Amino acid sequence: MTALPQRGGGIAACDPRSLALAAAVLLSLVVASGSAYAHAVAEGDKGYIQEISGLHLLSFIYLGAKHMVTGYDHILFLLGVIFFLYRMQHIAIYVSLFAIGHSTTMLLGVYFNVGINSYIIDAIIGLSVVYKALDNISAFQRWLGFQPNTKVATLLFGFFHGFGLSTKIIEYEISPDGLVPNLLAFNVGVEIGQLLALGAILIVMSYWRLKPSFWRHAYSANVAMMTAGFVLTGYQIAGFFVSA
Repeated sequence: MTALPQRGGGIAACDPRSLALAAAVLLSLVVASGSAYAHAVAEGDKGYIQEISGLHLLSFIYLGAKHMVTGYDHILFLLGVIFFLYRMQHIAIYVSLFAIGHSTTMLLGVYFNVGINSYIIDAIIGLSVVYKALDNISAFQRWLGFQPNTKVATLLFGFFHGFGLSTKIIEYEISPDGLVPNLLAFNVGVEIGQLLALGAILIVMSYWRLKPSFWRHAYSANVAMMTAGFVLTGYQIAGFFVSA
């Protein structure tokens, strides 16, 4: 994968404008994290899920797409994954690995009623954003002397993202009547939402990459992403101890 260019033996430095941009991005993410929970479902949708039974394929497709488009943790991770990917075949590979990962654990987790404490799994998901940002700024190469396999990491973190979703669905006690078809429909919706979110990200990134400011601000953007991941992780850890 492409990494940030080296300057004077180190990672590209930040100028004051880059730091201001990073601060603005982080502020918006912190505000978002204060008003929403990772993998949460709106109260109206939650009540709908708990009340219905039988096949509701279109409804679950809609709910899956809505969840992905509004899931800021998913979007942050996807942003990190495609940040330095330029070729569509490379983007397709990484996004497919992520989709395979979260689809597998989401479907199996709900079907076999395997859940993980939502605070713990969401904290891990926050760390997945941190990992990807560090990967993008070549931190592991400098610290460890080698580059971890990004494809394997994307698949593994996909598993965790899927468990985050399955844990929430289990909490809502979805009706066993029509469970499998509804889950499959929900997963189709998640993939549709992922494509919509990815398309929007690619449009913005493609435009930004044409500007000289991309390389000036790329480091700061990843620092902001990493910090947001730490904020999300800390938020979930605090929630875990408060709820204990």
